[in-house]
Amino acid sequence: MPGDVLAITIKRLRLNRDWAMSDKGFVSRALTPDYRAKIKPDWSDIRWHLDIEKGMASLEKPSDALKNLAVPVRPMLGCIGVAPGFGSPPIAAQDSGDFGGNMDFNLLGEGSTLYLGVNQPGALLYVGDGHALQGDGELNGNALETSMDIEFTVGVLREKNIGTPRAENAEYLMAMGLAGSLDSAFREATSELAAWLQSDYGLSDGDIAALLGSSIQYNISEVADRNVGVVAKVPKRILGSLKLAVSGSVLK
Repeated sequence: MPGDVLAITIKRLRLNRDWAMSDKGFVSRALTPDYRAKIKPDWSDIRWHLDIEKGMASLEKPSDALKNLAVPVRPMLGCIGVAPGFGSPPIAAQDSGDFGGNMDFNLLGEGSTLYLGVNQPGALLYVGDGHALQGDGELNGNALETSMDIEFTVGVLREKNIGTPRAENAEYLMAMGLAGSLDSAFREATSELAAWLQSDYGLSDGDIAALLGSSIQYNISEVADRNVGVVAKVPKRILGSLKLAVSGSVLK
């Protein structure tokens, strides 16, 4: 119900075909006007071969310069979301916000848990947009788009109100800012992580400033769509010496 939080844990992601598609172009947010004026835009498709056994991706028709390029795959889900709040307009498949959606954050892979605030009865969870690999920001407007088998669990944190999406994996606690500018997304991500740590660890304003001022890290997760994404994260090893003030029970 509204006011609850979904905890979506990705248990297993497995590629199930031997190819993926991406593009040759850069999204405009990624480049200066001067550099964009110097290059010839090319939005043609690139097809990648996926060696599922070895866990590597290589170009099917590489240039001479990239004929030996092979990169390790890191499967992830670009889209995980719930329905938006009452009074919100319908959302497009490529959009994102406090409901999650098309966040394209490359650490939402196997073993990670995403927390989304529930806005509608039943939440109306959806997942999709499988990527074999994506660099930070999704600079090409898409990643190595492909198909995969997915196994996940869904739990419910009762009356756990949160602001923006939160996530964790074995290494980090992470808060996502999703907004129309990098400045706004940066502020959202920092504030949400600070609120999370203050709530769960009982930290004072001065405590949280000292902790995050020394240990916070950031990722630019998405610059390809209407909303950009900035992720603020803190290593769990840094939090190991702190005592949890609250613990949320998850109903699965």
